[in-house]
Amino acid sequence: MQGWFQKLLKSRGSLSKQHNKEATKGLVTSVSGVLTSSSSTLPSCSSSSLSSSPGRTPSKPQQLPTVLSSELRWKRKYDIFVCHSSAQSDIEEAARLVSFLEDSPRSLRCFLWQRDACPGGAVCTEFCQAVENSHLRALLITPSFVQDDWCNYMMHQVLTEGPMSNRMIPLLHSLSHSQYPKELKFYYYIDLSRNPVQAYTLVNRTVLQYLEDLVKKEMTHNFQMSGSSSGLDGADSSQEDKLISQHSPAGTAIPLEVMQKSHKHFSDISCDQQQQQLKNMTQEGRNLATD
Repeated sequence: MQGWFQKLLKSRGSLSKQHNKEATKGLVTSVSGVLTSSSSTLPSCSSSSLSSSPGRTPSKPQQLPTVLSSELRWKRKYDIFVCHSSAQSDIEEAARLVSFLEDSPRSLRCFLWQRDACPGGAVCTEFCQAVENSHLRALLITPSFVQDDWCNYMMHQVLTEGPMSNRMIPLLHSLSHSQYPKELKFYYYIDLSRNPVQAYTLVNRTVLQYLEDLVKKEMTHNFQMSGSSSGLDGADSSQEDKLISQHSPAGTAIPLEVMQKSHKHFSDISCDQQQQQLKNMTQEGRNLATD
């Protein structure tokens, strides 16, 4: 009887242990499933977030082209003057162009008459000063531009100041070729109707290329001036040396030995002549006495 009770207790203990193991295993499986699902919902750590995390150096900002920091660029107030009509569509298109050019990393300086013109100033004076203080001039040629008197005036002003100076950028927008101004038929233009972003990029590239050429011309001019000035200095010094050698006492002086020899030779010749004269006189006197 006692053995039967012991077997019963042992069987119950083994069942309870097995139940506890299965419960623990199920709990671990559920917890691992929760962790797996939660990790899948977490955002992935990108390289940008790692670069901005503490302990890592942030990425360096993009540097501006060297031509934008040149002294020649800052001699004028604006990099580009945008001429457009007073039509609302043209104002919006010009604002989009200027926003693209002034945005980083391009950072160009643009002139817009509705934004940068001085209130109370004369229109003609403000426009002429802006054209004079700008490196390049962009003409937003639209149907409204062709019909606008001020736009035509500014176009002729730009052509008068530098018709072949590569400082004018015609921008064609919503205009047929038949309406294109005849004054500009020999100039290449940029079509804004096809791909505006690409056209804006081309305008920015044109400005940078102009500034780069300007810097190169200035460097070449300074190099030629420095070379010519050094050449003149060398010529002057050589001429001075030549003049000095010609008029220098050391260059024209006769050595003392030569002078002594020449004087001795001259004295010898003089003495011989005197002796010969005396001999002749003596011989004449003897002849007279004999006679």
